[in-house]
Amino acid sequence: MEYAEYRAHDAVGLAALVAGGEVSAAELLEVAVARAEAVDGKLNAVVRPMHDLARERARTPLTGPFAGVPFLIKDLSQDYAGLPTGSGSRSLAHLPAERHSAVVERWLEAGLVIFGKTNTPEFGAKGITEPEVNGPTRNPWDLTRTPGGSSGGSAAAVAAGVVPMAGANDGGGSIRIPAACCGLFGLKPGRGLVPAGPATAEDLHGAATNGAVSRTVRDSAALLDVLTARPDPGGPYLAARPELPYAELARRPRPLRIGFTTRSPIGTEVDPHAVAAVDETAKLLARLGHEVEPAEPEIDHRQLALDFLAMWTTQLAQTVDEIRHATGAGPGDFELDTHLLAAAGRSLPAPRYFAAHQRWNTYSRQLAAFHDRYDLLLTPTLARPPVRIGELDTPAPVRTLARALMKAGLLGTLAGTKAWERAVIANLAATPYTQLANITGRPAMSVPTYRTPEGLPLGTQFVGPLGGEGTLLALAAQIEAEQPWARLEPEL
Repeated sequence: MEYAEYRAHDAVGLAALVAGGEVSAAELLEVAVARAEAVDGKLNAVVRPMHDLARERARTPLTGPFAGVPFLIKDLSQDYAGLPTGSGSRSLAHLPAERHSAVVERWLEAGLVIFGKTNTPEFGAKGITEPEVNGPTRNPWDLTRTPGGSSGGSAAAVAAGVVPMAGANDGGGSIRIPAACCGLFGLKPGRGLVPAGPATAEDLHGAATNGAVSRTVRDSAALLDVLTARPDPGGPYLAARPELPYAELARRPRPLRIGFTTRSPIGTEVDPHAVAAVDETAKLLARLGHEVEPAEPEIDHRQLALDFLAMWTTQLAQTVDEIRHATGAGPGDFELDTHLLAAAGRSLPAPRYFAAHQRWNTYSRQLAAFHDRYDLLLTPTLARPPVRIGELDTPAPVRTLARALMKAGLLGTLAGTKAWERAVIANLAATPYTQLANITGRPAMSVPTYRTPEGLPLGTQFVGPLGGEGTLLALAAQIEAEQPWARLEPEL
């Protein structure tokens, strides 16, 4: 099979070719490996090739809905037994995982052929993918710009045609942000639907979940069926599944009432292209027969952003402490930005953390009140087109001050100050819309509905109610049929 034919099929289509005997798993793998080798010198998307393991697997009989389809997993929270899960950090670059993550087990059971792990920022803590240990991943549509984060390596590989879909996860937008940056479809499932085990019951109090970025909606729907095929016996609760498969629900659109907003929830600037993306999508939805009007949930989004960061920084502090205990890693094995965030987490008193977590309930009920009136919330996914590589680097004066404070053992004094709060809001300015769905545990998706005049992708986000994955997939498939995007390909 030639690359052009490979690229013309999505994962469901490739699986059908393998099932029909028209191509073998081994042939597909070699096309995927060759494409990765051809483009990754420009992109830096795949940080841990697994070619020998994949070739051995491709020679064995494979079963499942995706039997024989090449696949990449993210090098964060997607453990492959015997290989390190580097998490974008020097501290974990050589520590092998003892067992597969539950999602990796399900992908292997589905017949996927995993041949590499993709780049991520250190511990997935940023909406860009520029870890010091691996170097930056670049956007296939413009190599000077980010593919987003933290699933930026996966998104870059899919957009570049290396694979039709790839593993991703989302704790604050990390599926939807890269999907928007790279012109892909990205669905974040709701809380508890996809298993997080066996290493943990749920990540970030359930704010984080595994999933994928893909070129077609039907791939994401079929992959969600794989990930939710059975409950996690060690999970914290049993998430309800619809009676019909998600792949079937994606073929059943219905008229919806959709509220939309382009206002930044934290009061920061929104680029005119992000506004245009929502306005044009709203017009398309109206033509498709949906009722669309301006509306937004009544939520204190600025407080939500601070509460989100409280959870993120304390989790990061625990992660750093755990790694240092397990591996003997020293301060130089972690990035300065990680030290800054972890210090903020350590400085947060337990009662304040508990109060922040308690407010999650308030936000969830306020969003539920919105969903009593509207089926979906429509916003930009990004407040601006993908930023340039290096644009969000911590300023040199701040880094100098942070190093001095760290040496003196006073790094945590930065947290809680007005300067810190301003820095938090500024850091979220490019991606202020995505954290709501994580905090509330609601499903959300980014759909590639818009491009700037320069050809840069810019997605629109839809947030659904509890159990709304089928509704989101059906709407996405309807938009995809009206405005196809899968065959658009960057020049590399």
